[in-house]
Amino acid sequence: MQKITSTLIISLLGGLSLSAQQFTTVKNNNGATIGYSSASGVKILTVGGLKFKDLNKNGKLDKYEDWRLTADERAKDLASKMTVEQIAGLMLYSKHQALPAGLFGYNMGTYDGKVFPESKAKAYDLSDQQKDFFKDDNLRHVLLTSVQTPEIAAIWNNNAQAFVEGIGLGIPANNSTDPRHTAMATSEFNAGAGGKISMWPDGLGMAATFDPKIVEQFGQIAAKEYRALGISTALSPQIDLGSEPRWYRISMTFGESPLLTTDMARAYIDGFQTSYGKDEIKDGWGYKSVNAMVKHWPSGGAEEGGRDGHWAFGKFTVYPGNNLQQHIDPFVNGAFKLKGKTSKASAVMPYYTITFDQDKKYKENVANGYSKYIITDLLRDKYGYDGVVCTDWSVTGDEGKTPNIFAGKPWGAEALTIAERHYKVLMAGVDQFGGNNDKKPVLEAYQMGVKEYGEKFMRERFERSAVRLLKNIFRVGLFENPYLNVEETKAIVGNAEFMKAGYDAQLKSIVLLKNKGNVLPLKEKQTVYVPKIYSAPTKDWWGFYTAAKLDYPVNIDLVKKYYNVTDAPEKADFAIVFVSSPQSAEGGYDINDRTAGSNGYVPISLQYGTYTAEHARAKSIAAGDPVIDPTIKDRGYKGKTVTVSNTMDLRTILDTKEMMNGKPVIVSVTASKPMVFNEFEKNVNGIVLNFGVSTQAVLDIISGRTEPSGLLPLQMPANMKTVEEQKEDVPFDLITHKDTEGNSYDFGYGLNWKGIIKDARTEKYKK
Repeated sequence: MQKITSTLIISLLGGLSLSAQQFTTVKNNNGATIGYSSASGVKILTVGGLKFKDLNKNGKLDKYEDWRLTADERAKDLASKMTVEQIAGLMLYSKHQALPAGLFGYNMGTYDGKVFPESKAKAYDLSDQQKDFFKDDNLRHVLLTSVQTPEIAAIWNNNAQAFVEGIGLGIPANNSTDPRHTAMATSEFNAGAGGKISMWPDGLGMAATFDPKIVEQFGQIAAKEYRALGISTALSPQIDLGSEPRWYRISMTFGESPLLTTDMARAYIDGFQTSYGKDEIKDGWGYKSVNAMVKHWPSGGAEEGGRDGHWAFGKFTVYPGNNLQQHIDPFVNGAFKLKGKTSKASAVMPYYTITFDQDKKYKENVANGYSKYIITDLLRDKYGYDGVVCTDWSVTGDEGKTPNIFAGKPWGAEALTIAERHYKVLMAGVDQFGGNNDKKPVLEAYQMGVKEYGEKFMRERFERSAVRLLKNIFRVGLFENPYLNVEETKAIVGNAEFMKAGYDAQLKSIVLLKNKGNVLPLKEKQTVYVPKIYSAPTKDWWGFYTAAKLDYPVNIDLVKKYYNVTDAPEKADFAIVFVSSPQSAEGGYDINDRTAGSNGYVPISLQYGTYTAEHARAKSIAAGDPVIDPTIKDRGYKGKTVTVSNTMDLRTILDTKEMMNGKPVIVSVTASKPMVFNEFEKNVNGIVLNFGVSTQAVLDIISGRTEPSGLLPLQMPANMKTVEEQKEDVPFDLITHKDTEGNSYDFGYGLNWKGIIKDARTEKYKK
């Protein structure tokens, strides 16, 4: 055994020195390396010449402290020793935590009672709230969002691990993150943005490569970076089947192909969860493994009208094509049937939505996390899944006063108390509560169960969840050594090799849709006109508005590295118009429409021009807000009219075409969902489509530095009529756009410099 004491000091900008928590490592010959903090009070036991941590400080080696035993044996032993209060805390998954804590809003925190700028705290210090939920609520699962630097994340991790190591049974913190590698760091749902890290395509971008090997490579690299940041659980991948083209979150899916989604899911999870060689502990799990929490069971991709379940106006997924099974397939054939030794995704997150009228056993229309049919009968019993099930965030909270307010999401359980909601979730078969720092309602739920079923039943029910949760912490080696070497973190996160791999994947995700007369590639050092774009005020999903502006939609200095740039179209050789796909600001619900006496529900448009829903279904499939708007029995919107917030993108394209007077016009579209191209396609020479990558990658394609190879992971509709007439739960049921060159913008379509791509990928994943 070799004993090493390590006090890590790092230097940041301006010569500022930051001191990390001191920890000591002990290396066992042919065994685990032990890491512990001198501040925690934990001692080292020597048994048979081997070293172990005495986490509960009882002076003897307990089974859960014995790294020679299996994760299952250790988890069962530890669960049996835990109090009900400790298990209740283990069932909590924290609200969003920023480093340092935010000044207001969902990630607000204080340090000795003061907000960060007014305190003397460092960004890596534990906030008051973090100390409270670790100590008082026994919480051990933390969702991290923005971090200033990888070094700060590593030091915060060491401080947090030392803190929890010294209390209770010494259970380490299992830190997690939403996706934080997307090339568009400002994208919605990417609250993890911040800090140097490799940048990759996300969702539809990854799917556009049609190459699961790239996704597995991403998983392997991202897992190394996550572990170097102190993150051991990924709240991903999102494998909802993207069968509804208007859905707000379709951009994070792998598209609408069940087969492609299945293969991408398997590759992603294998990449994240599998450790190799000296890093492996057992069964593929080890010190480089990251638990994958696959989402969202049993898929949220069939949202009625494209609305989203984060709000009350999007409570329902609907199945007019009776096609729920195809949405389930990527889970059971992909996420639960891995090629790697870890076998299946270690955790599952149900979506907020009510899987409408699919519960034929109990006849309940409640959100998936509340549904015994969805969780126990389907997931647990039919498909044999015994991993962790964690609710999506804030499902037990109270909803807003109107359907458009972002608040709690207790769909189908609105009339229950918060404690009753926790109880219903537990009885459905769920193990953990996302976005809840407070153990009290979990303990109230426990007492409800004792009253109904008795103490023995509820104790066994709690222990069953505790074992599942603990196994995910044991398997990745956190009980032995949760501490990080900051210098190693700096060397791993965002290193040049990882950055290049991510950038190469960005290039492979870009789809060339149109290339009339082989106008592309356009050689460098020509002169380009890039019009400024007017952006109307828009509201993000938290309800905050951004101001209107007229500006370049890209970094114009970057464009100048490729081309000469002019503001005068007559002096340009060609134009590039950078636009985004149409953005429906209301998301399918307009409170002004409700105030005016209608039902509040409006269309979601995929076209730039003003749209009237003449072909929408006359009456909605699902409806009902029993607490906040009980009078609305129909969510239909037929005949209503909307205009997308970025309608000026179309005007800019058409004006540029006219100003260029016959010279080439290239449109670069950054898309977050399918869109209608018939408004402008015939007016332009080339169209380059990306699903959220860097401008540099797009310019590398346009300039010919790289040949395009991306393929459409979903269909592009001919018009809004086909969008309204398709069925939310059925993939590949759109009439697709056909361009002036005779090409249909269908699933699997894409061009390279020679023409339409036909290769092994298009053969394997054809419709």
